[in-house]
Amino acid sequence: MKIILTQEVSGLGEPGDIVEVKDGYGRNYLLPQGFAIAWTKGAEKQVAVIRRARSAREVRNLDHANEIKGQLEGLKVNLSARAGDGGRLFGSVTPAEVVDAVKAAGGPVLDRRRLEMPGHIKAVGSYAVRVRLHPEVSARFDLNVVPGK
Repeated sequence: MKIILTQEVSGLGEPGDIVEVKDGYGRNYLLPQGFAIAWTKGAEKQVAVIRRARSAREVRNLDHANEIKGQLEGLKVNLSARAGDGGRLFGSVTPAEVVDAVKAAGGPVLDRRRLEMPGHIKAVGSYAVRVRLHPEVSARFDLNVVPGK
């Protein structure tokens, strides 16, 4: 199935890209979630408009991405999670919880889908988390998971 992406999808492409995906993935996930539109000759003409808007937005956001990177680089984020004896968590830390902890620590509001976490965080400790702010800019900050509640 040929589709046109309207949003960034990890491992698939950027907005405006025309990609070939399995029918079920496109029909059951990408199209209903609004991540893509079905490919047609008319829709392919809209790709140029989507790409122009994306390039204008990226140039404008490069300085902003570097500014956010500066804010995140020196930030120490503490996240309190329920833990048992030995420092093992009840469950795991989700990207949404990390975004909330960054905001609580005085950092900028981030998109949880742009976080690159080191696997599943299931224990108390310190972890390095990366954020893709822009295709050319990514930031790294330290996440300290502490037992709480």
